[in-house]
Amino acid sequence: MRAAHLAEFVASEAALTALGGDPVMARLIRRHGRARWGVHGVFPALVRAVVGQQVSNRAARAIFRRLHAATGSEPRRLLALGEAGLGGLGVSRAKARTLRALAEAAAAGAFAGFERLPDEAVRARLLAFKGVGPWTVEMVLIFGLGRQDVWPAADLGLVRQAMRHYRLSSRRDVAELGARFAPYRSVAAHYLWAENDAP
Repeated sequence: MRAAHLAEFVASEAALTALGGDPVMARLIRRHGRARWGVHGVFPALVRAVVGQQVSNRAARAIFRRLHAATGSEPRRLLALGEAGLGGLGVSRAKARTLRALAEAAAAGAFAGFERLPDEAVRARLLAFKGVGPWTVEMVLIFGLGRQDVWPAADLGLVRQAMRHYRLSSRRDVAELGARFAPYRSVAAHYLWAENDAP
């Protein structure tokens, strides 16, 4: 079962025009077309991101599919599984504890209204949870809330493609590259991620 998304982010003409001024981005835009991605809401995006921490994309997708099939990414259904049930789906003990804490918060309404908060306020609230780091927050901002100006500089897929296409030699260079794409850094990240799946 695939997770349904609440909305779809579609890159604006302004974003495409601004990014198209960069020769590399212009080429990637021609190759991949208009950037778009599903926006899933805060808790489903948290679940997906926590599952994806420090594992391959293939493994993360497999575990998330099993977890979503069992819970629908609904907090109370996830809590009903318990740590043992989560472990049976391939979720590590540490991630199970994080997911349960997030599910308890979601069930209590802790994430209500996040769509109205600025990025830094969302970041501060989510980083208070053990097991949630900057990368996880960035994934929630992009895929949970549809924010268009987030640069996940520690993401391995983005780092790999940024180094390849821009001939960079360090992660610091990748982090600094993001400033070039503001205020459309999420859209630029999408085009670099698309290259990971390109033939």
